[in-house]
Amino acid sequence: MSFPHLDAAGRAHMVDVTAKQPTVRTATARGFVRCSTAVITALRDGTVPKGDVLAVARIAGIQAAKSTASLLPLAHVIGVHRASVELEIVDDGVRIEATVGTADRTGVEMEALTAVSVTALAIVDMIKGVDRAVVIEDVRIVAKSGGRSGDWVRPGEAAPGDAG
Repeated sequence: MSFPHLDAAGRAHMVDVTAKQPTVRTATARGFVRCSTAVITALRDGTVPKGDVLAVARIAGIQAAKSTASLLPLAHVIGVHRASVELEIVDDGVRIEATVGTADRTGVEMEALTAVSVTALAIVDMIKGVDRAVVIEDVRIVAKSGGRSGDWVRPGEAAPGDAG
């Protein structure tokens, strides 16, 4: 099995996508931040000492999607044309769903995963003073569309937009 990120000598390199035609592509990723009842109460009441956790986390995730190529050495610099981060407070934590879109030569799965990961990290940063045992869990791609491999949805996942 060949891996396109390795050259003939087995060394890592950036895949050449210059000959590919740009196409519309999207990817959705999800994750979860598990936290204490005290944090959930503070999130719902808006009393987290550091401020509006969800607003800060949402903006951090969007910025992360746009910065993926500077964080991952083999990721391509692409135009991120759409990035959304949805957050839902539930009884045991915060659900995160990020959707990223482009019209470019390569997909946006890494951008969606980066958005979810940084959103989760921002939440942890904002609440760690209230709950040091907070845990980031289950960051994963749940759907993608466009490109040579076409559309894909992770079996057993709710459709994008319905993180339930």
